[in-house]
Amino acid sequence: MASIRVAVTAFLSLALLALPAGAQKKYDPGASDTEIKLGQTMPYSGPLSGFITLAKAEIAYFAMVNEQGGVNGRKITMISLDDGFSPPKTVEQTRKLIEDDQVLAMSGSLGTSTNASVQKYLNAKKVPQLFLASGASRWNDPKNFPYTMTLTPIYTAEASIYATYVLKEIKDPKVAVLYQNDDFGKDFLKGFRERLGDKAAGIMVREVSYEVTDATVDSQIIDLASTKANVFLNISTPKFAVQAIRKAYELGWKPTQFIDNPAASIGIVMRPAGVEASKGIISAAFVKDPTDPKLTDDPEFQAWVAWMKKYFPSGSLEDPQNVVGYVQAQTMVQVLKQCGDNVTRENVMKQAANLKDFHPPMLLKGIMMNTSPTDYQPMEEMALQRFTGERFEVFGELLSARVK
Repeated sequence: MASIRVAVTAFLSLALLALPAGAQKKYDPGASDTEIKLGQTMPYSGPLSGFITLAKAEIAYFAMVNEQGGVNGRKITMISLDDGFSPPKTVEQTRKLIEDDQVLAMSGSLGTSTNASVQKYLNAKKVPQLFLASGASRWNDPKNFPYTMTLTPIYTAEASIYATYVLKEIKDPKVAVLYQNDDFGKDFLKGFRERLGDKAAGIMVREVSYEVTDATVDSQIIDLASTKANVFLNISTPKFAVQAIRKAYELGWKPTQFIDNPAASIGIVMRPAGVEASKGIISAAFVKDPTDPKLTDDPEFQAWVAWMKKYFPSGSLEDPQNVVGYVQAQTMVQVLKQCGDNVTRENVMKQAANLKDFHPPMLLKGIMMNTSPTDYQPMEEMALQRFTGERFEVFGELLSARVK
């Protein structure tokens, strides 16, 4: 019997060798016949904990995918760890995910300074750092960081869209700026200034920064309001956006106000700041606004609501970050689908750089995701939106967010 078993084993080995290369399954750490492990770091604690709904939405989407059979038969395990929005903690938690938990890739981690702290490490390890919740321009650098890619439009491009509107629509503009003192804030400021060009010196009347560890930005807003500027560029995260909007209103300062997309939430920014104080604020959008009554009969919106109620019932149906998380997770699943049975880190990155006219439900109509080995900016269009006091209303056409 022993000789028969040996012969059968030899036959099976030869048969496997005869299979075409494409039919052989290939795996790296974090992948197997039954599972794909992903990792992320998120601010479950600290000054940006308001963004944690992003992580919860992504995890909820993967739960739905797993219930439906997974991706190519493999269930997704997302290990999401708290970094408190502290780069040293991000480094510690990321090393744990790669070296102890052996995840295949990082997906959807939040923050510019936090992700920057592990960018070199992950690229040296050739671990994909994908679809980050940050639009810093440094994420679109495939030559130097071939394993890093964001999801959202680049901040400099979003700021350029606001500057274009100011030049076209505001008579004799005088701009005062509040910005977070890190790559997030500085990228916005850079994009805005570059679009103004030679006119910047005459238009930009005051720029003040804040630290994420600050208690309030009241003193900064008092300073900015004293300029009597007719445009306020508010580059801040939710906690400080609320404070800035409310303080400007209390001071009776009523400029045309722009707020960055990450802070454009009715539930966690506009209402807490006060509806009257927030009315008229302009931002940019790339996903459908879940508070838009015109979406009631939209099949994509109906599917999103049904998903939220079943898989994320504690999540707000008014928070656009729950739409962004939904889109992030869909994009990661698309990449894993394209990988087939070659679930290696190299192929994950290859497929991420090969998205072709991908439109996950709940993106604004007309926006398609496209990437290539030389272009890591998946989305290159946005639309302006204005807060009416009840909801954000998109106006005008899609505008290019491409960094020239």
